[in-house]
Amino acid sequence: MRFENNKSGNGGVITLNNEIKEIGRLTYTIFPEESRFIISFVLVHPEFEGRGMGKFLVEEAIKFARENNWKVYPHCSYARSVMMRMNDVEDIFLKN
Repeated sequence: MRFENNKSGNGGVITLNNEIKEIGRLTYTIFPEESRFIISFVLVHPEFEGRGMGKFLVEEAIKFARENNWKVYPHCSYARSVMMRMNDVEDIFLKN
């Protein structure tokens, strides 16, 4: 599996792919003046659901945000629920 981050302007898409096709994607928006990274949407294609692929996408987004010193606001309810269960994100998790 590999991640690909396609950033364009103040937004982008992180895709998770296997050797054949896309497994899922996460869309985001960046507000650099506020050091804020917003996770808008997480999608895992039906044939890959139930295997933790959505969590992998959220973890990759958190890694990208950390590399850029951004705080993460999970607008997506799935991303929010994943982050609420993580122990190592208190430093970057924006709950409001």
